[in-house]
Amino acid sequence: MWLPIPAGEIEGLPALAEAGLNHRFWDGGQDFPADPGDCAFYAVPYMKGTEVAVRPLAAMTRLRVVQTLSAGIDHVEPGLGSLPAGVRLCNARGVHEASTAELALALVLASLRGIPRFVEGMRREEWHAGFYPALADRSVLIVGYGSIGAAIEDRLAPFECARVARVARSARTTERGEVHALTDLPALLPEADVVILSTPLTPATRHLAGAGFLSRMRDGALLVNVARGPVVDTEALLKEVENGRITAALDVTDPEPLPAGHPLWHAPGVLVSPHVGGSTSAFMPRAKRLLAGQLTRYAAGEPLRNVVLTTG
Repeated sequence: MWLPIPAGEIEGLPALAEAGLNHRFWDGGQDFPADPGDCAFYAVPYMKGTEVAVRPLAAMTRLRVVQTLSAGIDHVEPGLGSLPAGVRLCNARGVHEASTAELALALVLASLRGIPRFVEGMRREEWHAGFYPALADRSVLIVGYGSIGAAIEDRLAPFECARVARVARSARTTERGEVHALTDLPALLPEADVVILSTPLTPATRHLAGAGFLSRMRDGALLVNVARGPVVDTEALLKEVENGRITAALDVTDPEPLPAGHPLWHAPGVLVSPHVGGSTSAFMPRAKRLLAGQLTRYAAGEPLRNVVLTTG
């Protein structure tokens, strides 16, 4: 088992050694901790990118489980074709919902209430009084209504939004109401004051927020991206924000990290945070519980949680 967290720091793991399961710590360093061919359970290093994530996969001929510590799996997908059949890929559902939803709400409030302008005003000793947009009485559209999208709606509940609409890959009904299909976006976008992207990155969602999507957003609307950078067409977004028609708050960008000199850094009405949706004090306890639970199930031959796909 390759783990990106030392086994001694994960409660319950040492006992698994008695079952003949050995742990190796690897957090993406140049040297592998052991022969990849002997690895059966690979927990992918967190936030180290695709190159690190897939580097050992081709040599993992006995692999049975790939466990990410992220909600998305796009960073490991390029290496799945080299794996034997029957390998289960599991994501980190349950680890990031609270933190990512928290940041999504923070970005919405900061952008609407003018917080970046106030920070600049403090530096320049300028007093920017006046009326600013509120979240109350606004219409919000959540694009990507999985566990993170639902957690975002949980946190919107006390803010007296006029309406919260939900969009996912396919239509369904939840306790909170209707979830629309992606095909309904053209009709929903013109009605939203705030559009929050929390969808996985897939071929269907790459550049989902492109020129057509953005042009349908109403004048003055706010786009918030806590999904993946390539869900948004950066060039199309720049055209919209530079003419002042919409604003944006981005925890993820394309390219990422955003390089020095990129026009997004200084685009009007754009707030950028450095992909920290899940990187909070809440991450490590939840990640350790996930790994302990999954490894305990694996050792006992029980079904794993969060299985996204099985290689064939």
